[in-house]
Parts: sequence; C-alpha cells; structure tokens
Amino acid sequence: DWPHWRSFHGSDRARFIGGGPDLPEGASWRAFGHVVGHWVLRGFGMFVFTIKGDDTALGMTGPWFPEGWPEHELGWTAWSPAAEGRGLVAEAARAARDHAFTALGWTTAVSYIDSDNLRSIALAQRLGAVLDPKAQQPASFDAPGLVYRHPAPGATA
Repeated sequence: DWPHWRSFHGSDRARFIGGGPDLPEGASWRAFGHVVGHWVLRGFGMFVFTIKGDDTALGMTGPWFPEGWPEHELGWTAWSPAAEGRGLVAEAARAARDHAFTALGWTTAVSYIDSDNLRSIALAQRLGAVLDPKAQQPASFDAPGLVYRHPAPGATA
C-alpha cells in the first residue's frame, strides 16, 4: 500500500495529519512505518480499505493508540477522492469501531480531529460521536484540536 500512501501523503489531502503534504518522502516513509509498526507493537492498528472486488487502497481506518496518547483513538484517512461521498469511510470506520469494542475489549474511543477538518468532524458526528471538550489531547500535537467521543457499544449511530 506504500504507493497509495505516498500519493496521499504528498497531496493536499494530508494537510490535517502530522507533517501534511510538505513532508519529505523519507519522513512520509517513516510515518508509513509507524502505521505498520503499530500492529507489531500493539497487536492492532489501522485497516486499509478498498471497494469490494478491487484491491486499490482508498484509505485507512481503525484503532490507534501510539505511546503517550491519553486515550484509544478511532482514526481514519481517505487517500483518494474515490473514497468520498459513497459512505465507504463511514462503513469502514463503523466496522473498525465495532472491532475495537468487541475483539479488543475497548470500553471507550475518541477521535482527535483538527478543528478545520470539516469533513472529519461531519464523519465523527455521522458515526454518533459527540464533542468532548474535557478530554485530554496528545501532548505531541502541534496545535489544539477537537476530541469526539464515540458512543458505547450497542448504541445506535
């Protein structure tokens, strides 16, 4: 999935994630390694999603908990415009959240979202997450953002 990540990470689509589109390719490679390594270090991580019957990586979503973060996160990125406007990211995020709550035993999950990322805010709300202004954010973030708390397992969204 590296070519799809590299294309995404070098585009304006990456402006709301660490380093954004101005990140040199070597740093983008290391960020991709972080995604892959999370599976090794935590035993879980982001899932790359595709359209059924097509292996083209369109984005990723899943449980995320880097060292030093205050809470478990459900994260997502849409790598391609083909992933938008069809409910694909929402479907994948719901499945990933269900996995985190059932298979991983999480009792809560948040999504850390840049306050200017209106599409991600809309998706969090579509998933039933609510703004939690009292939630702590990762200290490593460059600027404060928003924290959306996801509904408990079994809640409808």
